[in-house]
Amino acid sequence: MIIDCHGHFTTVPASHTDFRVAQKSGEAQAYQAPGDEAVCEAIETNQLRVLRERGGDLMVISPQASAMEHHLTDQVTAGLWARVCNNLIHQVTRLFPENFAGVCQLPQTPGDALHDSIAELHRCVEELGFVGANVNPDPSGGWWTAPTMTDEYWFPLYEALVQLDVPAMVHVSASCNPAFHTLGAHYINADTSVFMQLVQNDLFDRFPTLRLVIPHGGGAVPYHWGRYRGLAMRLGRPDPAELLRNVFFDTCVYHQPGIDLLRQVIPAENLLFASEMLGAVRGADPDTGIAWDDTRTYVETAGFGQQDRAAVFAGNARRVYPRLDALLTSQGR
Repeated sequence: MIIDCHGHFTTVPASHTDFRVAQKSGEAQAYQAPGDEAVCEAIETNQLRVLRERGGDLMVISPQASAMEHHLTDQVTAGLWARVCNNLIHQVTRLFPENFAGVCQLPQTPGDALHDSIAELHRCVEELGFVGANVNPDPSGGWWTAPTMTDEYWFPLYEALVQLDVPAMVHVSASCNPAFHTLGAHYINADTSVFMQLVQNDLFDRFPTLRLVIPHGGGAVPYHWGRYRGLAMRLGRPDPAELLRNVFFDTCVYHQPGIDLLRQVIPAENLLFASEMLGAVRGADPDTGIAWDDTRTYVETAGFGQQDRAAVFAGNARRVYPRLDALLTSQGR
């Protein structure tokens, strides 16, 4: 199998987007879920079409990350928005159960407790059959007002993730800070910053079975692995390799040298195939003709042995997302 562990429903039906526009403008408007026909068209002509063209079997899909907009401070608004977004993802997984598995958006808001997020996590996993969650380390949207992800603030959420045996993908939303472009800076900043937070603290001593997926190839981490090893020594901390019992990276890196470096630095058992499709970077590299997010092409030519390639394409995802493995097993796959 080829499992893409990082996809987003970025091509939602217009009625879904219209509701969000009305919601943010303060208009009282009841949400009307898009019909199955509209959802099928949105998926079949976009994510599913590209998935099939590139030989993929299943995508782990979540709501559009930049549209989570956790910086909006109204908890009621955030709760409703997360719920309708997750219900839409569930609609996708119900219509295409062999092609998509769900990951949920949480109703995080800056400075607020996580009880609503924990409740939505339980609903999505236990009632909707989702296999994971996206957790935003910076709900403020680029101003970084939240505690570090090793702070006790996050512990109730980690306890729920451990109890449910689902991983969290560390994924910010839109940037409100003009110094940080959402896709080109803020996303990568977050991936890198969270890894350094983990280097500085002993989170996994308290939560030894917690699993975190850092997307976008780990941000700057693989490229600067020597820096993190050296800083860990300087700070009297364990080698960052110790974190790889609990931390995994995806392959959303959009050129061959980047994937080659990722393979050389990070063990194959810690890499999960992903494309972020349809996401941040679209179109093709004019020098090669290869689509930027056609990461399968890069992984295929990165020099993995047969066993490691199979692990990256499917085996690691099934291990890191045990509820996904159970789902696939129930389907005879």
